[in-house]
Formats: sequence, C-alpha cells, structure tokens
Amino acid sequence: MQVLRATSLVIASVTPAAACDLALALAVDVSGSVDSTEYRIQMDGLAAGLRDPIVSEALVRGQARVMLVQWTGSSRQKVTVPWTRIDSFEAIDQFADRVGNDPRVWRNFSTAIGEALETTMAYFDEVADCERHLIDISGDGVSNEGIEPSELHRILRTRGVTVNAIAIEETEPDLTAYFFENVIVGEGAFVVSASGFADYPERIRKKLLREVTQQTAELK
Repeated sequence: MQVLRATSLVIASVTPAAACDLALALAVDVSGSVDSTEYRIQMDGLAAGLRDPIVSEALVRGQARVMLVQWTGSSRQKVTVPWTRIDSFEAIDQFADRVGNDPRVWRNFSTAIGEALETTMAYFDEVADCERHLIDISGDGVSNEGIEPSELHRILRTRGVTVNAIAIEETEPDLTAYFFENVIVGEGAFVVSASGFADYPERIRKKLLREVTQQTAELK
C-alpha cells in the first residue's frame, strides 16, 4: 500500500490537478432495527472500505468529494460529516477516521428511505462541479414512513443523481429485490446484498470498488 501511494504521489506532483470526478454521499441506516453493535459494524466497515488501496487511489485521483449522512425516520436525516475534498491520501485517512468515530445521532425511529434520498439529493447543489453525483445508501429494511423512494426517481434522474444500495438482509431475505425495484435509480445503478451485518464490511468494500472505478453494469 505504501509503494502504491508513493507512486501515486509522484504522478500527482507532475500532473495538473484534476476536476472532481465523483461526489459520493454515504447514507447510513441508523433506524431502530439497527442495534449498537450493528451500527458499529457499519461505521467500521465503511471506514475500512474507504481505506482500501484501490478505493483510496481512485478517490484521490478523481479529486472526489465525499459526505456522510445518518438517516432514519421522517425528519430525521442529518449530514454528520460534510462534503470533504479528497485531494490526498491524508484527506481520505482523515475522512475515514471521522466516519469510524462518528457518534450515532438517533436510535429508535422508523425507516424513511424516500426522505433520506430527498434530503441527501439537495446537498449535491454544493458540488455541482463534480462529474458524477452518487448516493450510496445502506439499509436493513423496507421504507415504512414518509414519501416512497420510487416517487423520487424522476427528479433524481433529472438532477443526474444515481442511487446505489447495499441491502443488509439480516431479517428480510427479499430486501435486495425491494431495493432493486424501489430504491436504486440512474445509469448503471445496482444493489449489493449482504446476508447480515457480519457480511457488511466485505460487501461495502466491494461496492465502493465498483462505484469509484466506474465498474457499473446496466441493471436498471
């Protein structure tokens, strides 16, 4: 990893600064069905995924902007780590540290996926210069409060925002199909399945690899 980063720094020193390739909003489910251990698995797994050598390399090369959102029921969505410019490996390490140490905002509320998408979408106005706008949303249940996520598909497409999802099928084995039909949207949008929270760290790492290297498939 150190050799890879050293090589990248040499390349960066002789290459003009690139425009922002990707604005990535990481939207993490903190609804009542997620206990404290499962919350920690999500945050630690996400932080580790961001530090993956290929993921971090792609984010730095793309001069990405990354943001963290915690979401649960209606009117309970909050940006806990604002847009951060990833222009160095130090920047990605610092962002990952903030993710790993991010305190939980809510504990015992419903699942409002539509409102999570609607709230997060508005923040892309702050990173309009980025070429790709992407929401990476996690969830362990179907939306049961507020606007239906599918009702936002038209405006998400109009605004050029892609939504990918990781379905954590701890208690809902058909969650991947629900996310595929109702949540994801945009060119190359996809769902990754985790059989449970224990499976989350490896699955989110693979999901990030696919997103930041643009290895998307036409699934919707």
